[in-house]
Amino acid sequence: MSSGIDLDGTVVAMTGASVGLGRSMSLALAEAGARVVLAAPELDLLEAVAAEIESLAGPGRSLAVKTDITVRADCERMLAESIRRFGKLDVLVNNARRPVRGPGLPPAGNFLPFWESNPDIWRESVEVNVNGTFLMSHVVTPHLIRNGWGRIVNINTSLGGLSQGRNSPYGVTKAALESATLIFAADLAGSAVTVNTLLPGGACDTDPNRPPDPKLKLLPVDIMNPAIVWLASRRSDGKTGGRYIGRLWNEKLPLDEAAAGAFTEPVFRSGD
Repeated sequence: MSSGIDLDGTVVAMTGASVGLGRSMSLALAEAGARVVLAAPELDLLEAVAAEIESLAGPGRSLAVKTDITVRADCERMLAESIRRFGKLDVLVNNARRPVRGPGLPPAGNFLPFWESNPDIWRESVEVNVNGTFLMSHVVTPHLIRNGWGRIVNINTSLGGLSQGRNSPYGVTKAALESATLIFAADLAGSAVTVNTLLPGGACDTDPNRPPDPKLKLLPVDIMNPAIVWLASRRSDGKTGGRYIGRLWNEKLPLDEAAAGAFTEPVFRSGD
């Protein structure tokens, strides 16, 4: 992917960087010139992504840091390691989430009426998706403010996922992140640190545990790559509290027009 954006000198932390959307966005950011701090609990998978980045973008472009975002000390260590290796951190992408499929879950995933949901899975989802995102942002934001420039990007889901039946606790946590984006952006108003939401705009081909469904048309795993590169750049200065949809990004348009086309109004607005 050639975005026309040069992120040389920009340091990005990607949570949930070991697989799927996180891995794909990390590769795109590195290809655009960024140094990428890869954060997830699975160090072996992170090191594999780091090797891909080194092969794609050259040596010294990545750093794998074993990170559980629900543990504050891990979040602090991720920031400290970024500063130690690269001298700073500029961009935080809150991509990590608790999977809705996998071991201990029904084959079709944790898509159950709320009263049938496993309370332990509910708590884990809130802990990772909401509390973990808060902890990482809470640790990183003072550093961004001190540096005088920064980005926080919260990866979210489509509107249907926030309200459709059989989608809790996942949809509940993502609605909380939608609110968090607007509140964080308002708190940071007047600074050069922006906060935005980014989402694919549909189901993506990222889940090896997803049951085959010939009727389901999946979006490619790289659907958000152009948007995340733009959001991580100075081209997005002043754009905050927004919601951007990867599926709506038209790479045939000039960058700022493509960004405008991918923008939608926030779900929650002041005064509603």
